[in-house]
Amino acid sequence: MENNAALVRCAWVGSDALYQQYHDQEWGVPVREDRHLFEMLVLEGAQAGLNWITVLRKRENYRAALDNFEPSLVANYSEARLEALLQNPGLIRNKLKIKSLAQNAQAFLQIQERHGSFSDWLWPYCEGQPIQNNFAHLGEVPAKTALSDRLSKDLKKAGFNFVGSTICYAFMQAVGMVNDHTVDCFRHAPLKVRGQASGLGPEA
Repeated sequence: MENNAALVRCAWVGSDALYQQYHDQEWGVPVREDRHLFEMLVLEGAQAGLNWITVLRKRENYRAALDNFEPSLVANYSEARLEALLQNPGLIRNKLKIKSLAQNAQAFLQIQERHGSFSDWLWPYCEGQPIQNNFAHLGEVPAKTALSDRLSKDLKKAGFNFVGSTICYAFMQAVGMVNDHTVDCFRHAPLKVRGQASGLGPEA
């Protein structure tokens, strides 16, 4: 494999090893497993107003505190449990974000119940296949799109909080609904080929 330091990555990654690992192994890889989708919804919502690296550094703390993001468990968190999470220094201690955890998990379960899985509800937004973009520079990548506007509106209607259009587009990028690796990035072409072949990631 090519020397890790010599790889060309998306310009937002920088030199942080954790950031590089996330970019190289996860970002833009199609996800169709519900627990992982719930995890990314929670983490993207937690990011609001912060840098993504801040969330990544707390990810393992979130997994430990939130029963590995199992929505059926999070949905039943009591007020006392949520208050305890608010005191957890390993989490982003924003009261509204913490208080929304159980509500968002409940909304997630309701979608699962109606549609068989959250994934089955989500992926038709992009017709079941990753949207393949071909941006040359970071400045061309949008912060939101008409599709993320629609997803945001529908998630809010379903009872979710912290699902604004910008958060939704970041979520779409993270779970591979769109391939927004810039064309010079070493991950762009492999994910484009994978998406054209099946749209399925390793967690399908």
